[in-house]
Amino acid sequence: MGILEKISEIEKEIARTQKNKATEYHLGLLKAKLAKYRAQLLEPSKSASSKGEGFDVMKSGDARVALIGFPSVGKVSDDQCGLWAERQDVSFQT
Repeated sequence: MGILEKISEIEKEIARTQKNKATEYHLGLLKAKLAKYRAQLLEPSKSASSKGEGFDVMKSGDARVALIGFPSVGKVSDDQCGLWAERQDVSFQT
């Protein structure tokens, strides 16, 4: 019996139960179960996925990385990474 069937059964039970002082507790329990099943329907259970299970991302293509920051803060220079970067003719540049 799935969650949707359980919800419909509880709704039928609430509809056919007479509302009076003697049945307030029973109706409260049914409404609590109904709220619990509706929450499970909206939110998948955490126990369904096994712990530690992940996913892989395929590596493909090229990437371009830009290091932005103030001068003299230890950015990668051309001779360290083997790439040529365009530099401006500014007196404070390292």
